[in-house]
Amino acid sequence: MGTQHKAMGKIPLVLLPGLMCDSAVWEAQIAGLSDRANALVVDYGMSDSLITMAELALAQAPERFALAGHSMGGRVALEIMRLAPQRVAALALLDTGYQARPVGATGDAERAQRLALLSLAQSQGMRVMGRQWLQGMVHPDRLNDQPLINAILDMIARKTPVQFAAQIQALLERPDAEQVLLSVRCPTLILCGQQDLWSPFARHEAMAALIPQNRLVGIADCGHMSTMERPHEVTQALGDWLRAA
Repeated sequence: MGTQHKAMGKIPLVLLPGLMCDSAVWEAQIAGLSDRANALVVDYGMSDSLITMAELALAQAPERFALAGHSMGGRVALEIMRLAPQRVAALALLDTGYQARPVGATGDAERAQRLALLSLAQSQGMRVMGRQWLQGMVHPDRLNDQPLINAILDMIARKTPVQFAAQIQALLERPDAEQVLLSVRCPTLILCGQQDLWSPFARHEAMAALIPQNRLVGIADCGHMSTMERPHEVTQALGDWLRAA
C-alpha cells in the first residue's frame, strides 16, 4: 500500500462508494478526517458482482483497516466482512441494506426500475439519467440546491452506461447478508438520512438490531446521499466512530 497508510497515529480507512459514485461522494469526509485517518477510496472498475468488488477492495487495502461503505458500498462492505472479518477493525454502513432482491413482484419491479434507468442512460446519456434518478435520491428541499445537484450529476457523468450496467447486475444479484450482520463483532456505525426513500431508516434500525456493538445515527433533513447532503453531520459521526475504534 506504500507509506501513506503507515503514518503514525492515523487509522487506515477504506471508503466504498455507492452506485455510479466515486471519491467525490466522500470528499468532505476525507478532508474532515484527514487528521486521524488515511483514506483509500476503492474504484470498482468493471466489476459486476459485489463479491468481486469486495475482493478488489481487499487486494488494495492494508492488512487491517476501518471500513465505511455508502449505499451499494455498504453491501460491498458486508461482503468484505463475509470474506475477511479479521482484517476489519471497525465498520460503518451508510444508507444501505442487507437483504437479497425479493422474489416475485417486488423484485421484478426493482429490476424493471433499474433497467429503465439504464435504458435512459444508454439512449440519452448519464447526466440525463442522473437528473431523473435524483428525484428520489436527495431530500426534496435540496432538489434546487444547484451546487449539490451539479456535484452529484458531475460524478454520475464520469461513469459510463457500460459501468452502470455492470453495477446494476451486481445489485440485482446481491446475496442476503443477515448472517454476516449477526457475525459482526467490531465497533459498528449504522447511519442513514432520516428521509432516505431508497434505503429507509427503518431498514437501518433492523440492521442495528442484528449487530451487538453498534451505534445508530439518523441524519435529520437528509435523503440517500447523506455524505454530500449533510457532510458536516456525517463527518462528525464518522469521527466519533473512529475515536471509538
